[in-house]
Amino acid sequence: MNTLDTYNFAGKRAVMRVDFNVPLDKDLHITDDTRIRMATPSVMKILNDGGSVVLLSHLGRPKGGAEKKFSLESLLLHLQKEYGRDVQWGGDVLSDEAAQKAAALQPGQVLLLDNLRFHKEEEAGDPAFAAQLAALGTVYVNDAFGTAHRAHASTAVMASSFAPQDRVGGYLLQSEIDNAKKVLEHADRPFTAIMGGAKISDKILIIEKLLDKVDNLLIGGGMAYTFAVAQGGHVGSSLLEADKVDLARQLIQKAKDKGVNLMLPADSLIADRFANDANVDIAANTSIPDGWMGLDLGPDSREAFADVIRDSKTILWNGPMGVFEMSNFSLGTEYVARAIAEATAAGAYSLIGGGDSAAAVQQMGFGEQVSYISTGGGALLEYMEGKELPGVAALG
Repeated sequence: MNTLDTYNFAGKRAVMRVDFNVPLDKDLHITDDTRIRMATPSVMKILNDGGSVVLLSHLGRPKGGAEKKFSLESLLLHLQKEYGRDVQWGGDVLSDEAAQKAAALQPGQVLLLDNLRFHKEEEAGDPAFAAQLAALGTVYVNDAFGTAHRAHASTAVMASSFAPQDRVGGYLLQSEIDNAKKVLEHADRPFTAIMGGAKISDKILIIEKLLDKVDNLLIGGGMAYTFAVAQGGHVGSSLLEADKVDLARQLIQKAKDKGVNLMLPADSLIADRFANDANVDIAANTSIPDGWMGLDLGPDSREAFADVIRDSKTILWNGPMGVFEMSNFSLGTEYVARAIAEATAAGAYSLIGGGDSAAAVQQMGFGEQVSYISTGGGALLEYMEGKELPGVAALG
């Protein structure tokens, strides 16, 4: 893969796929600009070389055609502050205005175009649409790791319109791959992975892969209750994938066979309904009463998980330990985040695997105290599962 440091952008017009899919409030103000900031070094490298940049991104999930709430025009002023210069607006990616403004860009100038997903051809990976996008630049740069697992027009297909030497991976894309490799191939021990979230079905492949790599595998979140049933337990109204109980049983056995410490929660904070103001109690994970549901790690589990994490030298975390969006059920996730920060301060390497885990770490104030926070939850998991990422493969 060609990297930014091996390419001179002087006189070049880079059409750059970024991931500016940032959260917005009801007034269309950015509430977390992490994804924008993470792409800035790549943008500035191109501009400082004497090149110009055409920025392409998606935002949200528009259903059909242009919608104001999904327009990238909302990001324009923020980008101008971020780059310390004017950022031109070119409107729709296929408009004459976009083509004309792109062609007229001078060294050091930036052009932002509207949401790629206003066109259904983007997600369909349409070659003709990809070719139209490619015509906006003379070199292709992909720095959108968060969408690198999608074979969309802008992330994979348009690269083929450029000569191999003019397809370049951005700093963020390279950094994500380097950090994933560090965990998969060069982990110091003990190596602990923490898997959370709602469903085993979302994490089967990564759990199986990790059982060949880790010393400890900690399971929390909604998926833990399927494992509890696999152990013969009763989980009340807790989230349960009944069709995955046999699989959970197999994973428990596989961990034993491989000498991996598969650690399941001993207890849960339970509630009588799915609400922050529900009545709460504590129960053993395998003995949750009917009409009650587990929504967070219990006190014994919080301490036990934190102890293992603090003793680790390499840590991978993907998925919250409970319904952390509700303040009364966020303590388990906070314990894990704090323990990871403490282990990192003591010399461990910690990789936070995007998505809800990244949001939780930032929200709870530990973002600066971990080694690396991935911008791509799904892309990171697929890379770690050993799958080829179309957005990376297309760079050659």
